Amino acid sequence: MIVFLTRRLLQIIPTLILVSMLIFGLQQLLPGDPALIMAGEERDPVVLQQIREQYRLNDPIPIQYFYWVKGVMSGNLGESMRLKSSVASLVAEKLPVTLQLAGMALLIALLIGIPAGIISAVKKETFWDYGANLFALWGLSTPNFWLGILMIFLFSVELGWLPASGYVRLGEDWKQSLATTIMPAFVLGNALAAVLMRHTRSAMLQAMNADYVRTARAKGLAEGRVVLKHALRNAMTPVITLLALDFGTLLSGAVLTEQIFTIPGFGKLIVDSVFNRDYAVVQGVVLVTATTYISLNLLADIAYVLVNPRLRG
Repeated sequence: MIVFLTRRLLQIIPTLILVSMLIFGLQQLLPGDPALIMAGEERDPVVLQQIREQYRLNDPIPIQYFYWVKGVMSGNLGESMRLKSSVASLVAEKLPVTLQLAGMALLIALLIGIPAGIISAVKKETFWDYGANLFALWGLSTPNFWLGILMIFLFSVELGWLPASGYVRLGEDWKQSLATTIMPAFVLGNALAAVLMRHTRSAMLQAMNADYVRTARAKGLAEGRVVLKHALRNAMTPVITLLALDFGTLLSGAVLTEQIFTIPGFGKLIVDSVFNRDYAVVQGVVLVTATTYISLNLLADIAYVLVNPRLRG
């Protein structure tokens, strides 16, 4: 296990270096001059020069990259040109919001998608199977923005049960926090639940036809134990990968949902930063997101080993 983790960690280092180079290099392709945006309408040449010197915009790109990486290694992701605050503080402020939203969405997807996939596989070609597949088709084909607007109209405007927009932190009022995030979390979790259902069903069908499942049944084990202990445990291996990658997608891909429900998370931060040519914020947010993706892949590999002992060798 230690050798496996060491090998995976050594593979992560060059990956992070390559990712950092791509993030910084592609950032330079964005049109516009951030110094002109910061200087305002007058665009005083003296002010422009000061801004370019302060943020090293006149330095060659390799030099800019060197100083950026040097700052990142020391925990300094740079300073927002527009907000005049550190990128690390902005990330620390916005990341918990998106983590809460993504965590709730993942929980909703797990509670719906995996049981539906198991039932669909066990009750193949029955009413339950057709119903689960219909749900999956609904989840995959429903646009998030349309579902979000529909839920706001129904639960906020017509019924008045939930707030239409806004966000309250868990530390301030946990009940109100859940009320402001349950609708956007369901919008995100709905699509993920459909994908989970399809993958779980496919993996379960394959596992149910395996020799070890037939052997377990021949020994006289209860069907519930055969399904949950033998088939499900082996079927979860591909699902774990999906969960890890989709959680990373939830962290970075909730842009539309956060805009619709006015959630001040990562999505809104990066959209505002791109429009304002706030290079440091864009680089910092994308780097944190990419690092999260890589870390989640590592956790998925560890979960593989824990779920399937045959991989420990």
